[in-house]
Amino acid sequence: MTLIAIKQHIKSMENPKRKAFDEKLNPGIKHIYGLTMPQIKDIANDINKDDPILFLETNDFSCYELKQLQAMVIAKIKDIDVALQYMEKFIPYVDGWAVNDTLCSYFKQARKHRQKVFQFLKPYFNSTKEFEQRIVSVMFLCHFLVDDYIDDVIYILNQQKPQAYYAKMGVAWAVATILAKFPDKGLSYIKHNDLDTWTYKKSIQKALESYRVSNPLKETLKTLRYVKG
Repeated sequence: MTLIAIKQHIKSMENPKRKAFDEKLNPGIKHIYGLTMPQIKDIANDINKDDPILFLETNDFSCYELKQLQAMVIAKIKDIDVALQYMEKFIPYVDGWAVNDTLCSYFKQARKHRQKVFQFLKPYFNSTKEFEQRIVSVMFLCHFLVDDYIDDVIYILNQQKPQAYYAKMGVAWAVATILAKFPDKGLSYIKHNDLDTWTYKKSIQKALESYRVSNPLKETLKTLRYVKG
């Protein structure tokens, strides 16, 4: 399936109602056709059955759906070194939270290759770019909240100083997930952290909204909400 054919297929499925919805969810993102995620996933599956490398090499990212497809196709590459090579090339084009989070959440092979993926992420630990920061935090919360990495994850998240909204939200989401999966470590961290006030409060808010955080821990978190600011 050539890129031209894929573009024509995407255009033929344009959904104005869904397009308007996606544009509200993704402010600033242009050229959205309004395909649903199941529809995009079906196209990605067809690409992976055909010639995924040809698609990854020729994709011009000219619409939102093509970026989502790039993320999904990369995630299905079995050779982890090749997958990371294409991920590195793609990261500079990630300019929205939805594509960012698809790239991270679909990359499940990170769980089989945590050491290699962790090393891959290292150059982004000190990045000041919004979506490079969010890639780190979302990749962590999706694949690295395990015993062997939790201390490193907490340390790195504490060192990040996100300024942009989606980077801050990524850290807050990760911290809230730590509170759910590692309540003792998470609580110790939230009591002694270097988070900015906004991210700190948002982390607690998201934890309070989570059904995975226990009620006793939520009661404790309520007392800590206004410690900062």
